Amino acid sequence: MLKDSPARAAQAILIAAGAGVLEAQALLGQILLDGQGIEQDKPLALRWFDIAAQRGHLMARNMLGRCHEHGWGCVADPAVAAAHYRQAAEAGLDWAMYNYANLLATGRGVTEDQPQALALYRRAAELGHAKSMNLLGRYLEDGRCCPADPVAAAEWYRRSAEAGDFRGQFSHAAVLAQEGRIDESLTWLREALAGGNVSFLRVSSEALRDALHPEVRAMACAYRQRLFQITGSDNS
Repeated sequence: MLKDSPARAAQAILIAAGAGVLEAQALLGQILLDGQGIEQDKPLALRWFDIAAQRGHLMARNMLGRCHEHGWGCVADPAVAAAHYRQAAEAGLDWAMYNYANLLATGRGVTEDQPQALALYRRAAELGHAKSMNLLGRYLEDGRCCPADPVAAAEWYRRSAEAGDFRGQFSHAAVLAQEGRIDESLTWLREALAGGNVSFLRVSSEALRDALHPEVRAMACAYRQRLFQITGSDNS
C-alpha cells in the first residue's frame, strides 16, 4: 500500500500512530524522514522515533541513533548516537550492532575499539545481517584483531553477496577473480554495479582499474558510466 499509494498509506499510518499503534509510530517516523507520501519533516520524524523507542521499539531506537549520527532533525552528535545504538544492540537488533560497530571501528562518539567492533559485526553477521557479513570478511581477510583466515573471509563474502549487499558482492567478485572464475566474478560485479551508491561506485571504479584480468578491468568503465548517470560527473 505504501508503494502503490504513498499518500493514502501515510494518512492511515498517521491515524494509527495517533491511536497509539507502536509499529505505526515507528513507521511514521520513517516516512516523515524520507518524505514518502507525506511532507518531509526530520525534526518531527525524530520525535516519533523517540516516542516509539521509549515504548521499546528497537528499530526506532536504532533510527534515533541514525538521526543523531547524521544530524537529521537535530544537531549531529555521534556520542548520543552511540548510546542509542548500544541500547538497541544489547537488546539484540542486528542493524544496531552494525551501526554501533561502525562507530567503534572509527572512534566516532566513542573510544575506538576494534575487537569490540569485530565482535559486534560477527554477532550481526550470524543473525543474517548482510553488511556485517562483508565487514566480518574484511577483518578475517586482513587478520585484524583475529587470526587471518582467507577461507572463512571468502565464505562470509559469498554469504553477504547472496544476501544482497553490494559491497559484499564486490568482495565476492574479487575472490572469484583471484581464483580465475572470471565469468562468475563479472556476474557479481554487475550485481554490485546495479545496487551500489555513489561512494561505492567511485572507490570501486578506481580499484577495478588495477585489476589483473582485462575483463574485470574493463568493468571500471561501466562503474564510471553509472557514476556519471547518477551525479553528472565521474569525479564527484
